[in-house]
Amino acid sequence: MAQEYDLVILGGGTGGYVAAIRASQLGLKTAIVEKGKLGGTCLHRGCIPSKALLRSAEVYATAKHSDSFGVKINGVELDFEKVQSRKDGIVEQLHKGVQHLMKQGKIDVFEGIGRILGPSIFSPMPGTISVEMNNGEENEMLIPKNVIVATGSRPRSLPGLEIDGEYVLSSDEALSLEQLPKSIIIVGGGVIGIEWASMLSDFDVQVTVVEYANKIVPTEDHEISKEMQRLMKKKGVKIVTGAKVLPESLQKGDGNVTINAEHKGEEKSFTAEKILVSVGRQANVEGIGLENTDIKIEKGFVEVNDFFQTKESHIYAIGDVIGGLQLAHVASHEGITAVEHLANEKPQPIDYSLISKCIYSNPEIASVGMTEQEAKEKGFELKVGKFSFRAIGKALVYGESDGFVKIIADKDTDDILGVHMIGPHVTDMISEAGLARVLDATPWEIGHTIHPHPSLSEAIGEAALAVDGKAIHS
Repeated sequence: MAQEYDLVILGGGTGGYVAAIRASQLGLKTAIVEKGKLGGTCLHRGCIPSKALLRSAEVYATAKHSDSFGVKINGVELDFEKVQSRKDGIVEQLHKGVQHLMKQGKIDVFEGIGRILGPSIFSPMPGTISVEMNNGEENEMLIPKNVIVATGSRPRSLPGLEIDGEYVLSSDEALSLEQLPKSIIIVGGGVIGIEWASMLSDFDVQVTVVEYANKIVPTEDHEISKEMQRLMKKKGVKIVTGAKVLPESLQKGDGNVTINAEHKGEEKSFTAEKILVSVGRQANVEGIGLENTDIKIEKGFVEVNDFFQTKESHIYAIGDVIGGLQLAHVASHEGITAVEHLANEKPQPIDYSLISKCIYSNPEIASVGMTEQEAKEKGFELKVGKFSFRAIGKALVYGESDGFVKIIADKDTDDILGVHMIGPHVTDMISEAGLARVLDATPWEIGHTIHPHPSLSEAIGEAALAVDGKAIHS
């Protein structure tokens, strides 16, 4: 028997379940169709498990250097089985939390694969959802007034460098390693690649990063990228930039894998126990019935307007499946905006330049707004303030004084155009800069906000003062 809903969401990841909660708050009868587990990639194969591993790596690295704090520890050992167990426990706790939220919001969850059907006896427009249930029971038929596609993404690979789960891994397989390799080649020095390089290096794995661009974390400000490369090398990570991996050269066997890359006109060979392919993510647009609609796919992603409507106005799409900033917090707010729009709540379009981005390596990177190069390319005349964590007492107390805060402002209007940070706990500090951007604050206003002492946040206030040459401790 067909069931009617105000909204059916394909995908129960961060974007999907947050959209469902907002719909429930607005009194909409809502259902989620999820083929795996509620929480999606972020909770089970991305943000949360990787950050749990990063935290264990950070603690292990600190323990190995505890002498510098006056704490002598004999025989520091890594129990990787327990590391994985702790990670799994965190994921399970949060998974139960999401399940509770669904029950609390009276949101129906269908465990199976949902496909959009074309016009039928149920509806003159495409949008009826057929659910192939995981438990093998008869297909469910859902008739919604509106649909949100939130099917997310999966790791991308390179042609000829297919994931085999033994020698060649994506981040999915790496998260489930039963034991650490002694050495690894990471293909791709973007956000995910550098997080894994940092983590594995702290776990005493010999790491080589091979990046096609001329710098690692290429979407970040040039000075941030340069500092991260310096600090990764300081940790013992070998970094090769401007290198084109040659998948056809791949050789596997006897516990090792070898691959070649073109670098500075020469072909170089790299050997390790495993390869981690970290070259971005591709949208899950297959097998969900988009071909039964007029929805357009552009460069592998679903095309939407400012309110996340597809070419079928009653079908919306959010999160990784539409490309853009493939971040969990972005998907959540896209979901909220989409729901409020279909419910006639008149939301404002999202300004993506106001969204903070984070890299959870050691040290961390966080940024919001334009890089210095982007601002110059757009014709702005700039003034820039920088302040090092080496002059911040709390950073010295923590024993983590590498890095800096950089603030870029428009010389004519004094508007803040971008804020970039690298150093200790900057992913927790970036929200101040994000709020400053939302409120259209000036460096003067941040500089005259009294930051507590001692705190890492003092670096933000000093960098803001430095924009006009007024930093106190420089």
